[in-house]
Amino acid sequence: MERYYEEDLERASREDMLALQNEKLVKQVKHVWDSVPYYRNLMEKKGVTPDDIKSVDDLHKLPLISKADLRDAYPYGLLGCDLKKCVRIQSTSGTTGKRVVAFYTQEDIDIWERCCARAITAAGGTDEDVCQVSYGYGLFTGGPGLNGGSHKVGCLTVPTSSGNTDRQIMFINDLQATILCCTPSYAAYLGERMKELGMGPDDIPLKAGIFGAEAWSEEMRQDIQNTLGIKAYDIYGLTEISGPGVSFECSEQTGMHINEDHFYPEVIDPDTEEVLPEGSEGELVFTCLDKEAFPLLRYRTRDICVLSREKCSCGRTLVKMKKPKGRSDDMLIIRGVNVFPSQIEAVLLNQGYPANYQIVVDRVNNTDTLDVQVEMTPEMFTDNLGEIEARQKSLVDGLKAMLGLKAHVTLVAPKTITRSEGKAVRVIDKRKI
Repeated sequence: MERYYEEDLERASREDMLALQNEKLVKQVKHVWDSVPYYRNLMEKKGVTPDDIKSVDDLHKLPLISKADLRDAYPYGLLGCDLKKCVRIQSTSGTTGKRVVAFYTQEDIDIWERCCARAITAAGGTDEDVCQVSYGYGLFTGGPGLNGGSHKVGCLTVPTSSGNTDRQIMFINDLQATILCCTPSYAAYLGERMKELGMGPDDIPLKAGIFGAEAWSEEMRQDIQNTLGIKAYDIYGLTEISGPGVSFECSEQTGMHINEDHFYPEVIDPDTEEVLPEGSEGELVFTCLDKEAFPLLRYRTRDICVLSREKCSCGRTLVKMKKPKGRSDDMLIIRGVNVFPSQIEAVLLNQGYPANYQIVVDRVNNTDTLDVQVEMTPEMFTDNLGEIEARQKSLVDGLKAMLGLKAHVTLVAPKTITRSEGKAVRVIDKRKI
C-alpha cells in the first residue's frame, strides 16, 4: 500500500496545483523585488517588474541566475529577509571561487524537512522505522535534511554522519536499522564491507535506502540492491534551493517527483536559454515559490534531464524529473565528444566490475586522452597477464561502443582506489582548458 506524507498536495489535481503555484509565484516575485536589490537590478535590466508576472506562464520573462551570481552576491547579497529572522546557514562544498552560503528561516527549514519526510514516506518509512542518516552533517545539507525529515515521519533517527564504516555497520545491526540514507558510493562501500564481514542480504536488517548527492547509474542501483537486500530510492536537491528533497523517487523507480508546490521546474536549452516544451532534454531550472531567506528565482542547476507528467502507479501527480543524465558544466568534452561519467559507470557495472573507478583526462600533443582506472573484485584478481589484457580489451570495446571514442583502460588490484565517505571523486581532469 502506497503511503504519503502530505497526500492532498502530493496527489493534487493539475488545476489545483497550478492555482497554488500561480498564487505563490506572484507573491514571491513581489517579495524578491522588495527585498533583494541584486535581483531587482537584474529584473530592471531586463525591463521586468512584478506587475508583469501574473502566473507561471510569465516565468520566462524573468532573468535566469546561476552559481556565478551567488558567488558575486556572497555573502548577503541574495538574502531575502532581515538577518535576525534567519536561524541557520548551509553551504556547498565548493571547489572554485567563494563558497555558496544559503540562509534559512525556521519556516524554510520546516518546508525542507517536510519535503524530506515525503521522500522517506515514499520509501516506505513510518514511525516504526529506524532511519540511519549516514550523510555528512555540518554545512553539507545531506545530514541535516534527512535528519529533519526522519523526525517529521517519526522514525527513530540514528545520526551517524559519514565515516567510521565499522561503527555504521554495528549500529545497522544492533539497532536493526531499516532505512539507510547516504551517498550511493558510500552505500556500495558499506555493502562491500558487510560482504567482507560475511554478511549476506538476509543478514542485513535494512529494507530501503535513500541515496543522492552524486550521479549514479541504474546498474549501480541494482548492484546496491542486490548486495544490501534493499530497495534503493533516488533523492535530489541542491543547497542553493534547500537541499535534498527537492525531488524524490517513489516505488515505481522511474524518475523523481518534484515537490512542485515549493519548487517550480523549467527545462531550458543551456546555450540559447530558451524554455523547452515538456518532454525535451535540457537544463533544469528551479524557482523557489515560498522560500523566505534565500528566494531564488529561475536558478540554473546545470543538471541535464527531462520532465514528464506521465501517470505514475504510486498515485502522485507531482511532475517527475528523469534521473539527470549529467551536468552541463561538468560534462566532459573529449576529442569533440560529450562524455558523462555515468555512461562509463554503466559499461563497467554491466561487465561485472564494482563501482570503484577513476577517470583521468589529459591533453598530450594537443590531443585529449581518456584513461579509466578500474578496480577488480577479489574474484577477478589474477596474475595471468593474458586474462587481464583480455578483460581490458573487453572494457575498451564496451566504452567505444557507448562513447564513440577509444579509452585507455587499466585494471588495478582490489582496494587500490581510495574509498569515499562522501561524494566520490570520479574525474581528474589534468587539461589546461
